[in-house]
Amino acid sequence: MSLAKKVLEVNDDLPIKTDLPVHSGKVRAVYWLTDEDSKRLIEEKGYNVAPGSPLAIMVISDRISAFDCIWQGEGGMKGVPGKGAALNAISSHWFKMFREKGLADSHILDVPHPLVWIVQKAKPVMIEAIARQYITGSMWRSYTKGERDFCGIKIPDGLKQDQKLPDLLITPSTKGILKGIPGVPEQDDVNISRSDIEKNYEAFNFKSTADIDLYEKLLKEGFDLISNALAELDQIFVDTKFEFGYVKDREGNEKLIYMDEVGTPDSSRIWDGPSYREGKVVENSKEGFRQLLLKHFPDPDILLNKDRMEERKALAKNNPLPESVLMEVSKTYVNIAEKITGKKLEMPDDAKGEIITILRDQYKVIKE
Repeated sequence: MSLAKKVLEVNDDLPIKTDLPVHSGKVRAVYWLTDEDSKRLIEEKGYNVAPGSPLAIMVISDRISAFDCIWQGEGGMKGVPGKGAALNAISSHWFKMFREKGLADSHILDVPHPLVWIVQKAKPVMIEAIARQYITGSMWRSYTKGERDFCGIKIPDGLKQDQKLPDLLITPSTKGILKGIPGVPEQDDVNISRSDIEKNYEAFNFKSTADIDLYEKLLKEGFDLISNALAELDQIFVDTKFEFGYVKDREGNEKLIYMDEVGTPDSSRIWDGPSYREGKVVENSKEGFRQLLLKHFPDPDILLNKDRMEERKALAKNNPLPESVLMEVSKTYVNIAEKITGKKLEMPDDAKGEIITILRDQYKVIKE
């Protein structure tokens, strides 16, 4: 089978029974199950969720996005082989460790296939919870321009690019466009301070100010767990994004959980340890792909300047990347997934066919 055919590009056209429109994001498609199927699966599978909780089938694709665009390769390759399976395997691994170590649960209830999660509906906290252990990327660019206050936290002068920070830095930003919050611009992905969150905790969907402390505790504990585990593999956990939400268990108790994805090459920077000690930064994350794009095109300002978005979209649409580029990205994702999980990555040959068969035979959620 050709590599192009092994890539799952379109993931929002599966015949899964649903009464709602399929939500199709940059990478994942979400199918909200019917009330009848949600109730049946909760009972049959013994999921620890409140009776009547909505469940969804979440299917990940192999598409790759960067600079808010979807990129493709030559020869009809519409994504990166193994990328979706790698992201799911890594997230599932960390979420399982979080649960086993007593940190918190996640939204994942079941993993029927390497590209599929069954999840419970959560009320999201409207924060992109970002934690940084090194000064690099956009933070370094701001630092070189004289900025020393990041989300209400002051950092010292004299830091060098890619240096480890004195303390783990939490630099949250808004998740989506939030309206009516004093001092917070009505734009997506705006940096906010802890004071902003405390003064407007309900607007960010926190139940109480005490849960702000809990979210920071879970963020730090999750970061430390992943950082320590990666250090054992001689990899450096540079920075990452966490997301949180609220769900109810079968007794009706509400709890704060981890959600979305965690500790993946898409949501984090991961550096190779030996190379860093030699003074070089080797990315084992999507940041490597972003840097490649900046070098690949003669005018990198198109990728960095938000005012040139239409040019950027045209660039991504009309310039398929060499197959060798996407295969190098594939190697990064597959290798880091296998390092983290300690297992060979399962890469399906016929993703759609396998998914439909499993969801029909074992979960009975495929249209007849």
